[in-house]
Amino acid sequence: MKVVPCGGAKTVTGSCFYIEVRDIKLLVDCGMFQGRAEDKNKESFPFDPKDVDYLVLTHAHVDHCGRIPLLVKEGFKGKVLCTEPTAKLARLMLLDASKVMYENYKTEVKKLIRTGKIPDPPLYEEYDVLEAMDLFRVRLPYNRDYQLSRGVNLRLRDAGHILGSAFVELEVYEDKKHKKLVFSGDLGNRNKPVVQDPENPSKADYVFIESTYGDRNHKSFEESKEELLQAIEYAVGRGGNVIIPSYALERAQEILYVLREFYEKGKLPKCQIYLDSPLAISITKLFTSHPDFYDKETYRIFLEKNPFELPNLHYTKEVEESKAINSVTSGAIIIAGSGMLNGGRILHHLKFNLWREECALVFVGYQPEGTLGRKIIDGAESVRIFGEEISVRARVFTINGFSSHADQRGLLEWLFNAGKPEKVFLVHGEENKMRVFGEAIGHELNLDWYIPEEGEVIEL
Repeated sequence: MKVVPCGGAKTVTGSCFYIEVRDIKLLVDCGMFQGRAEDKNKESFPFDPKDVDYLVLTHAHVDHCGRIPLLVKEGFKGKVLCTEPTAKLARLMLLDASKVMYENYKTEVKKLIRTGKIPDPPLYEEYDVLEAMDLFRVRLPYNRDYQLSRGVNLRLRDAGHILGSAFVELEVYEDKKHKKLVFSGDLGNRNKPVVQDPENPSKADYVFIESTYGDRNHKSFEESKEELLQAIEYAVGRGGNVIIPSYALERAQEILYVLREFYEKGKLPKCQIYLDSPLAISITKLFTSHPDFYDKETYRIFLEKNPFELPNLHYTKEVEESKAINSVTSGAIIIAGSGMLNGGRILHHLKFNLWREECALVFVGYQPEGTLGRKIIDGAESVRIFGEEISVRARVFTINGFSSHADQRGLLEWLFNAGKPEKVFLVHGEENKMRVFGEAIGHELNLDWYIPEEGEVIEL
């Protein structure tokens, strides 16, 4: 049995693990690289997609599913295994990704046409996404064994990260011996609204665990909600706007959930809320069709009303509606993508508000190295947006308690329940943070840990 990290090794994005076990070849995730590593998306896969029998998709974030259409273009004809919500969400996410890539391509063509250069074509188009979705043949519930071949079983467990997210338990039986591998995917932050807390793994021999926030602990969710309220009060009280770059999947829905709570408790200042993301609007509607994946509190609310609705909320799908928001100079909470500021409508809102000191820019999600969001968080005094230098004068709030990733404490608690694995492999994180997490694993759990390289063949 061997495992090869083909992405997500010493980096937060591009998760992809190639596994050979017995006569089976499978992948766990096939994600897109983002930030500084995005050029790696153009590289060939270090395996032949035609030979892969199964792709196990842990969840629908683009850094875990974003290269699936490319995999299919290059010959993959196997089965995609995932939960029901993950399949539906992946369709929306991948169609949006294909649209964004095509729009970016058209823009580059216009820029380069006079130079005689031709930009690289998009990785894939809408047609390729629809082809890929035909392979999402198996929708697995949590905690049910699925036989990949004789003596090789797979089980999905609730990762508590986003709607339908899972971690993977792979069991191999041979000559009366039994080995279990666990791939964490992305593990959720406990005590958050909407989705349930992550399940604990059963005892494992080898664990591949994400380490996005392996170097720190988050503030509590209640503290983070108060920080968000302070940011809103700061901007609205000074006649400015609140700009929230948000991932369309999960984060936008959580923010709406919290704003509804503020409104119902009379805490929310007089304002108008704009969900300025066609993708987030579609995903929010999809969320309401899967209440069986909610936690108990959100499900109870759902039985009475839509947990993501409030009277002063406006959905702005059309481009003209989005542009009209820029005429609103005060009292607006604008939630838009992309969450990493690497494109999308959020850039237009930054152009109109980032230079205004009465405004608030609120980060509620992880900003990888090399992104515009990371530059602002790291203290840039000005940034380039659409070729124009924009001063960073708005007050910047970084609220990490909204993260849908477990912190160091949560990761260690989850790993403790895996018993005494022979080795723990740290993946899906920045190397310096991985090393901090590894030292904590060694000190607190007395486990052997290792940080694999991308492309390294790990024999188990």
